[in-house]
Amino acid sequence: MTAMDTRNATTPPPSSDGEPVHALSAEQTLEQLDSTPNGLSTDDARQRLTQWGPNALPTQPPTPGWKRWLRQFHNLFIYVLLVSGLISLFLGHWVDAGVITGVVLINATIGFVQEGKAEQALRAILSMSRSQCLVLRDGGTLTLDSEALVPGDVVLLQAGDKVPADIRLLESKSIRCDEALLTGESQAVDKVTAPVSAEAPLAERLNMAYMGTLITYGSGRGVVTQTGSHTEIGTINRMVQGVTLSSTPLQRQLQRFAGQMTLAILLITVATVVLGALLHNQSLATLFQGAIGIAVAAIPEGLPAVVTITLALGVERMARKRSLMRRLPAVEVLGSVDVICSDKTGTLTANAMTARALVTSTHRYTVSGEGYTPEGDIKAEPHSSGDSAGSDSVTTASRIALLCNDANLTEEQGEWQLHGDPTEGALLVLAMKHGLEANQCRRKWPRIDSLPFETEKRYMAVLHDHPDGDREMAIKGAPDRLLELCREQLGPNGPEPLDRDYWHRQMEQLASKGMRVMALARKPMDSEQTELHHHHMESGLVMVALVGISDPPRPEAVEAIAQCHAAGIRVLMITGDNPVTAAAIGRELGLNGERVVTGAELDRMNDAERTAVVDQVDLFARTSPANKLQLVESLQARGHTVAMTGDGVNDAPALRSSDIGIAMGQKGTDAAKEAADFVLTDDNFATITHAVAEGRTVYDNIVKAIAFILPTNLAQAVVIVLAILFGWLLPITPVQILWVNMVTAVTLALAMAFEQSEANIMQRPPRPRNQGLITGTLLYRILLVGGLGALTVFTLFEWQMSASGDEALARSVAVNALVLFEIFYLLSARTLNDSLWHRRYWQGLRPTLVAIALVLLFQGVFTYWPISQRIFDVGALSVSHWLVLVLSTSPILLIVELEKFLTRHLRGH
Repeated sequence: MTAMDTRNATTPPPSSDGEPVHALSAEQTLEQLDSTPNGLSTDDARQRLTQWGPNALPTQPPTPGWKRWLRQFHNLFIYVLLVSGLISLFLGHWVDAGVITGVVLINATIGFVQEGKAEQALRAILSMSRSQCLVLRDGGTLTLDSEALVPGDVVLLQAGDKVPADIRLLESKSIRCDEALLTGESQAVDKVTAPVSAEAPLAERLNMAYMGTLITYGSGRGVVTQTGSHTEIGTINRMVQGVTLSSTPLQRQLQRFAGQMTLAILLITVATVVLGALLHNQSLATLFQGAIGIAVAAIPEGLPAVVTITLALGVERMARKRSLMRRLPAVEVLGSVDVICSDKTGTLTANAMTARALVTSTHRYTVSGEGYTPEGDIKAEPHSSGDSAGSDSVTTASRIALLCNDANLTEEQGEWQLHGDPTEGALLVLAMKHGLEANQCRRKWPRIDSLPFETEKRYMAVLHDHPDGDREMAIKGAPDRLLELCREQLGPNGPEPLDRDYWHRQMEQLASKGMRVMALARKPMDSEQTELHHHHMESGLVMVALVGISDPPRPEAVEAIAQCHAAGIRVLMITGDNPVTAAAIGRELGLNGERVVTGAELDRMNDAERTAVVDQVDLFARTSPANKLQLVESLQARGHTVAMTGDGVNDAPALRSSDIGIAMGQKGTDAAKEAADFVLTDDNFATITHAVAEGRTVYDNIVKAIAFILPTNLAQAVVIVLAILFGWLLPITPVQILWVNMVTAVTLALAMAFEQSEANIMQRPPRPRNQGLITGTLLYRILLVGGLGALTVFTLFEWQMSASGDEALARSVAVNALVLFEIFYLLSARTLNDSLWHRRYWQGLRPTLVAIALVLLFQGVFTYWPISQRIFDVGALSVSHWLVLVLSTSPILLIVELEKFLTRHLRGH
């Protein structure tokens, strides 16, 4: 943070000692800020900029490369290997020390490169752009960079502007503001200039425009009250920075696993060395070499590399499925998620206001299609009777919706873009779905005059030419307001007396579904009429229709939630929208809509009450950023692994605090993307289900890799421990062990990273949060395979020593026996429980065959290349040796398959 940033963070702008600015009048606000309706002078602004700093949020600098490099060595396994390398160096075993050092550097390099890619991906998706704004200074209007704004500046606002700071409105000409990114409110908010209650929540402070929100309609001006870190967005930013990133379940499991293994290795090593010294009076150098051998044999040196590469491959597969992962270990977290907390607007819904219902005097219609794409139908509801979808009433309503409208739609690269207010966009799309073409209709019915929407009047009217030579007024507005002005309604045969009770029932029914209701009306006018005045609204209005508008659920989100439920994953909707809308959308999504808990209710609860309610309620409305954070923490306190999705600034603290944060890539804010663990590049909730399946697959593959690597380490460790305890010659030396662990075992284990998903991947429940990497069944298999491996290696080593007395040749037999043992075990280890005779086993076999081919090639070089023979002290094998090795090691395949069969039989599968 720069010095100026520091001032901005520590010296807040002035505020009212008593009431917050939204509770003050415009005059009191200006007085409090020592400003005027015409803004500040240049000198005043310069002094304030020096005192309070620029109007910008501090950003986190990227992690330096040297720090990322050193971080790769912070691992217990690496510490043990480094100590082993130093002891080898002290004893003069240069080859051993060199190979150990090489292993450590390879692991560090893999982790360093992958973290670097994650940093680059983050910088690529953040769009840190600054905005321009119109400011009054020295009595004139200037265009300034938003960073130059200070408290007291008077800013001019108009439709399409992004609000550059927190602003108290002084003048509003029908301003509407889209505050979804801050409050979660899906509908644009009508703004006023009058004071509101000091206790009003953020979404109800109607005289304030907040930094980062969007002016969708109207114009006005206001005075800057807060800048930079002291805006509402800045407050959320500080909340985000205050959340500590916790390690993922896999990281914690690997750390616990590393600690347990390291302690066990140290105890076994010390005990073996002490017993070896007491029983056989061996030299210190020999004992140290044996101790290093045990440590190198037991530590799965290749495991960090295999885990990292498995995660990286998962990241690449997810990227192809439109999920951009920021933190590599977070891939696996998806596999253990059992609760997904989702924002509503833009995540479960399209974040595009859509006309979904149309009501005439005789009929109700359902409007299909979502968003601003003009595709869909207007269909009569089957239980209704009366006019059809092609009737005069629907055509008239559609024409009013198009003509009494200032919005415009354009198609850009196959995507429809709205220019104007979202509600007007919904009405325009409704007309286009009925078959009206906007430009053609406007040419045929040209506008003569208009009365713009005013908050006080709550309607908009336009005067346009009628093709028959007369003129007509088209009106849209709040239904209760237009019902006050109408005396007639449009019936099947023309105007007829207004049935107020009917329209009120329809309004209530639409509102109960969480829809914003707009009324459409018309009035015939004289052909000589050229101007509109508000007194023209006082008589002759004919009610035509009601339109129900809402931000609809994405169809794919409904299916995705059903898939989550099938996979044992709860979905909670946490929104800043009102409770009625939340309940209606929740029910459409397949969530339990019986109870909706508001943010105000959560604030009144203690920790125990909040923790209890999160397991009973699916829907939370009118929530603040602090509420979302509380809910995530309450779920975690109940032992849940929590994913949080969102796109707004208000979601950022909860995104960062959750076990895995998921941001929207297209409509998501920079704050949300920076706080999240991964970004959905298509903003599609359904993509999360694919990501969960991928996360479960990644975890499965890591467990398979562990189940494959550990028996090899166990076999090697047992061989060396027994050799020391009985005073025998070491069948395998430390440097040979490192070859097996880092070359052959890693190459074969990497085949696991390419394994496809299990057949039932999304039908099984999430694994428990506290479940360890090694289950009882897996531990039994590791001990079985490790013990058989040690027995095979010892037997073949002793057989060759008895036959030839050649240590190099006998060790070559032992090492190659271990490698062939690994190869045959790999064929069975591809599935944890299923038989290799299962139909799916033979799908995706190619990576395994490629790995086996590479290892056989490596072993050929290891065994027959003269330089390798000198480095590793091994001898060349004959054809008969290979035949004996294959016959001795291949039974492990059948033994493990028998063990899996018995396990399945005992479980009743």
